[in-house]
Amino acid sequence: MKAKSIKGNSPGEIQSALNESMADGFKPTLAIVFISIRQDRNAVCKILSNEGLDVMGATSCGEFTNEYQEQGSAVILLLNLKRENYTILFEDIHDSNLGEAATHLANTAMQKFKNPAFIVCSSGISVKGEIFDGQGFVNSLEKVIGPNLKMYGGMAGDDYSLTGSFVFTNTRSTDEGIVALIVDEDKVSVTGMAISGWQPVGTVKTVTKSENGWLYTIDDKPALDMYLRYLGKQSTDVKFYEDVGLFYPFQVINAVDPVMRTPMSVNKEDNALKLDFPIPTGTKLQFSMPPDFDIIENVLEKATDLREAQKSDAEALLIFSCAGRLNALGPMTKMENDGLSEIWKTPMAGFFTYGEYGTAHGKQEFHSTTISWAALKEK
Repeated sequence: MKAKSIKGNSPGEIQSALNESMADGFKPTLAIVFISIRQDRNAVCKILSNEGLDVMGATSCGEFTNEYQEQGSAVILLLNLKRENYTILFEDIHDSNLGEAATHLANTAMQKFKNPAFIVCSSGISVKGEIFDGQGFVNSLEKVIGPNLKMYGGMAGDDYSLTGSFVFTNTRSTDEGIVALIVDEDKVSVTGMAISGWQPVGTVKTVTKSENGWLYTIDDKPALDMYLRYLGKQSTDVKFYEDVGLFYPFQVINAVDPVMRTPMSVNKEDNALKLDFPIPTGTKLQFSMPPDFDIIENVLEKATDLREAQKSDAEALLIFSCAGRLNALGPMTKMENDGLSEIWKTPMAGFFTYGEYGTAHGKQEFHSTTISWAALKEK
């Protein structure tokens, strides 16, 4: 397999970049597209379809390729992957429910390949303002695939506008659904990891009341009061999500690795915190330290360790990085993305997401404030 990444700020620029990429005889079969909602994605899909390319895509909160990072543009990873080694599945859940759609997707993948691996983009927020249930999606897939589910990907974004994010193929698009590249792992190796890099601090605590995404009490104490005491603050008279929540997410403790959940807003009357994704009563969690340069070093070190342990290389790299990570880490996100590209020494494309899918030490999870990546190589 050979891969190339291209970018552009208009359909015309994408057409020119595509033509240039194929000038040496390169004939891709597949285009993985990450594109701003400000761009004409239908026009871009038409350009790719006219060249006979299969399309899998998602809207974004920022796009990047090797040594490039922008907002409001489009990036595309082109692969000449053999068509018998992959399929693209699409599920629109407007007229069904998430469990049914996930089960249908999983069963179709299992019918197609004995050992499927999933590269998935789901919608993030619908035009109606409904948030996609990422954890429910993972749970539904695991019921069919089992504990060895291997999946990497992210929730589509919409340039932080919260007006609706989309996933799409050549001819179909939805603001409530899933698009998945399913690859035959007997023919294509998929290596990856999901990691936040944030470090826990303090003792393990227990969520004692949580309802409808609101966190009311921790260890039977008001959640907002406890959070503010940890921060050393007396009030929330700041831009809470931008100035506080992004930098001090919770680490939710699971059987293998923790996952991150970010405080988004407060209810002073109820002394409660609104999280980006709900966590149930009984959940164990810890506070976390604010990010610094060590986070990038940690992510890149773990990626290097994985590559060396598996003695693997790659022909293409996909990265799904949380939009909140961009806000919290700023320019360091480019160092992180470019660092992963340099470790794998391969063409790369990625986008800033509203949530991430990925395995951590073999356990499939839905994440927040995390970077997930997948390296592909045809056997």
